[in-house]
Amino acid sequence: MILGVVPARSGSKSIKDKNIKPLAGKPLMAWSIMAGLACKKIDKVVVSTDSGDYADVAKKHGAEVLMRPSELAQDATPMIPVLQHAFKAYAPAETLVLLDPTSPLRLVDDIEACLTKLKLPETDSVVTVTEAEHNPYYVMAGVENDYLKYPLFKPGKEIHRRQDAPKVYRLNAAVYAIKRKVLLNGKIFTDKTRAVIMPQIRSSHIDHEVDYLYAEFLLKSGHVKLDF
Repeated sequence: MILGVVPARSGSKSIKDKNIKPLAGKPLMAWSIMAGLACKKIDKVVVSTDSGDYADVAKKHGAEVLMRPSELAQDATPMIPVLQHAFKAYAPAETLVLLDPTSPLRLVDDIEACLTKLKLPETDSVVTVTEAEHNPYYVMAGVENDYLKYPLFKPGKEIHRRQDAPKVYRLNAAVYAIKRKVLLNGKIFTDKTRAVIMPQIRSSHIDHEVDYLYAEFLLKSGHVKLDF
């Protein structure tokens, strides 16, 4: 059994009720629910929440609801205990797919690509990444006593063009596919974690109001077309 989990805690500090704030006409969490339901490889999509109002939104859009205890709904609560709680509640599940509401521009194809790679030998988990917008070997610097320390990361040779810097990727939080034994041991990342690369235009992560505006523009303008 493959379990899709959409974590949607209430009480966001950056944007009030962020997970149910409308994005292009739908609550933010609904985009992740719809992607999970559209993926034929996922057997069940569950919203993990502490809010009755959020639970109602989840059910309206076709997800099951797992109410989490208050100790797993604090500002400082890490994600792994929340996912372990879901795994234990759905004991037959052997794979968990984390679909974060704040990364709504994933495709079903992205989810399926992660699940396909998870079947490869020597694989504990698969996560989506995108090429970093700011390459740390080229643009990152430190400041000490008012003096610039550049480059902050030295690749062993001088780099005079961005194109010559080693390629670097950032996590985009769109999809995490994790095997049960790995997650129950308290890990997502191991030395057997593989990557699926997504384009930057679909790697928006919504933390602030401007992120909403950008994601909404991408959806409404047709610059991003989802496959569900």
